[in-house]
Amino acid sequence: MESIKEIYKIGHGPSSSHTMGPKKAATKFLDKNQKAARFETVLYGSLAATGKGHLTDFVIEQTFAGKNNRILWEPKTYLPRHPNAMKFTAFDSDDHVMDEWTCYSVGGGSLIDDFTTSETVQVYEHHKMDDILEWCRKNEKHFWEYVQEFEESDVWDYLEEVWEVMLASIKRGLATDGNLPGILKLPRKASSFQIKGENFATPFKRRSQLFSYALAVSEENASGGKIVAAPTCGACGVLPAVLKYFNKVHKTDKKGILRALATAGLIGNIVKTNASISGAEVGCQGEVGTACAMASGAATQMMGGSIQQIEYSAEMGLEHHLGLTCDPVAGLVQIPCIERNAFAAERAVAHNNYALLTDGRHRISFDEVVETMYKTGIDIQSKYRETSEGGLAEFTALPKC
Repeated sequence: MESIKEIYKIGHGPSSSHTMGPKKAATKFLDKNQKAARFETVLYGSLAATGKGHLTDFVIEQTFAGKNNRILWEPKTYLPRHPNAMKFTAFDSDDHVMDEWTCYSVGGGSLIDDFTTSETVQVYEHHKMDDILEWCRKNEKHFWEYVQEFEESDVWDYLEEVWEVMLASIKRGLATDGNLPGILKLPRKASSFQIKGENFATPFKRRSQLFSYALAVSEENASGGKIVAAPTCGACGVLPAVLKYFNKVHKTDKKGILRALATAGLIGNIVKTNASISGAEVGCQGEVGTACAMASGAATQMMGGSIQQIEYSAEMGLEHHLGLTCDPVAGLVQIPCIERNAFAAERAVAHNNYALLTDGRHRISFDEVVETMYKTGIDIQSKYRETSEGGLAEFTALPKC
């Protein structure tokens, strides 16, 4: 598996696969073809179907600013390797093709093409949870120590930066009111949730805090703010909310937070390696479901759970989101995405409680749920996988590309 740094991409929303990925791809192609007279970008499948709402065209035009670039939309054309496909072509002054590149935005801001399966080198010798559990038992280590064993020493500095960006996004989100951008004119709720929650007794107050943190980050993402994809932009509110909640309610210190981030990153990495975190490929179960698994495992570690209890908590986080479709209304990362982040954060806390009441033994393993999630996602009709053609998305008329 690759470094957990690839699970935690720092950037601007609203979508890691539709915004971060295409921007990175356009930048890479432009850098390689600086002498081109003009460019052409073709967006296929899911990138074309919901690209307007996800600002895909905006980030590409921004990247090619000052250059002659044309964007073509092919929402009904799906290339075999992944639903989020794009092709860049560079032309010389005589309109001859200088270079072509087809690549795929596979979730979390990561790119592959027809000749690669990963952008980065592999740093872990294991890629299944069962094998990692066995290593941890044999060496009497925690998951975060497994991460420390295989990662470069600078991973802790990177995770500290991740935590700082998460905290900043919560702070900005709680301090900002008004409507989110886009035709839905959806009002921000994070600030009001926090204020109202202060007036209630402790249990409801704490739940309101958790909701407000998740909403704050998700609303920042929907506004194009700086966030951490964890593992994607669409699911970026879950893990920060749970970490902030434990930091405030249970007084978890920075060291505990960073170790929880390491464990959560490992959990997300296993899903990304063996299944997918792309909503266009497997639906929202791969995004919010994975985020919930990451947050569930992190929560259980912060409460002193064993590696078996952490694995069980993460398993529940993913299992209880099986079959969740990706159906963004108007192609925006707003409805139902933002609410899903808030409730996934609450579920993560519940999974932690449930797992800690057990000895960690259970019938269905995390690896088996990951495999099931991927098979389920592939079987879901394409209209329920980030195309805005089915599910809740049917209830709002979409602007034509």
